Amino acid sequence: MIDFRSDTVTKPTPEMRRAMAEAEVGDDVFEDDPTVNELERYTAEILGKEAALYMASGTMSNQVAIRAQTQPGDEIMIHELSHVYLFEAGGPAALSGVMPKLLNGERGVFTVEEIAGKLRPENVHFSPTKLIVLENTVNRGAGKIWSIERIAEIADFAHEHGLLMHLDGARLWNASVATGIPEAEYAKYFDSVSVCFSKGLGAPVGSALVGAKALIKRARRFRKMLGGGMRQAGIIAAGALYALKNNRLRLAEDHENAKILADAISKMPHIELDPDSVETNLIIFKVGGLPAQELADRLYERGVWVLTTAKDSIRAVTNLEVNREQIFEAIKVFNKVTDEIQITPEILCP
Repeated sequence: MIDFRSDTVTKPTPEMRRAMAEAEVGDDVFEDDPTVNELERYTAEILGKEAALYMASGTMSNQVAIRAQTQPGDEIMIHELSHVYLFEAGGPAALSGVMPKLLNGERGVFTVEEIAGKLRPENVHFSPTKLIVLENTVNRGAGKIWSIERIAEIADFAHEHGLLMHLDGARLWNASVATGIPEAEYAKYFDSVSVCFSKGLGAPVGSALVGAKALIKRARRFRKMLGGGMRQAGIIAAGALYALKNNRLRLAEDHENAKILADAISKMPHIELDPDSVETNLIIFKVGGLPAQELADRLYERGVWVLTTAKDSIRAVTNLEVNREQIFEAIKVFNKVTDEIQITPEILCP
C-alpha cells in the first residue's frame, strides 16, 4: 500500500529503533532523563529559544502554550482553517476557557489588516485579546508557507498592542527546508513555538514547546495537569532526537515527490489542481465526476491510500514511507482510476 494519508504514518527506521533501544533514561517528571534533557536542549538551540519541553503530541503542545499564556475569558485570534481550531477537540474552550476570534485569509494566511479589523478595544464588556496563533506550514492550506515578511509585520503589530504570539510549527521543518530560512529566524517572532517530531521527521512519538525559561517552567505544570508528565521517556525521546539530527534535510525529497505527483495528477481528467500551489509535501485537490470518497475508495482498491477533506476534495501527503519509484507507481494508479470515471446524468443534475 502506498500511503499518502499523512506524514504521521511514518515508522521508525532500524537505525532509529537502535537509538531508542540504547537510550539512557531517567524520570522525566523529576527532570533527570538525560535523553529527554538532550532533546529539549537541542530543540531549543535549533529554534533559538531559552528552553523546550517535550510533549506527547502537537495538540498537547499547542494547548499547553495557550493555557500558559492566557486566562479563562481571554480571546485568542486564529485562522478559521487552523489545526488548533479545527482538529484539537475544542481544546481552547475546554482546557483554557478562551474565546477564539476567527480570522480569514487565503489558505490559512491572514494579514495585519485582518487582525486590526477584528481587534477588540479595551472595554469591560469584551473578552481581552491576549494571543495571536499562526500555523506554518498550514495543514488545511495544502502546506502553505507563511512569508517571513508577513510574520514580521504581524509580530510588530502584536508587540505594539501588547499581544503574545504562538506558532503552531508542526511542519515548520518543511517551511525551513523549502525556503532555506533557518527555523530560528521564523521562531524569533514568537513567544512560543510548537514543533513536531512524528510527522515528516519520522519519529514515533512527540512534539516540543519552546520559549523563554519562565514560560517553559509554567508550561511544565500544565503539561502535568493534562496528564503529560512522562517517566522514562528517553526511550521515545531518542527517536525524536535521531529524527531531528538525521531527517530534517531529507524533507526536500518529500517536497520533490509532491511536486512530481501534483504535476502529473493536475493533468488528469476530473481533477482540479494548480501544481504551483504545492509548496511542500501536502497536496489538496478537487474532484469532479463523482464524490471524493468514491475516488478515494477506488484508489485504495488499487493500492493507493488518500484521505478526503470534503465531499469534493482529497489530500495526499508525501512522506518518509514513500520513495520515488512508488510516486510513479501511484501516478499510474491515478491515471487508470481517473480514466475510468464516467459522469452520469445523476452527477450532472443531482
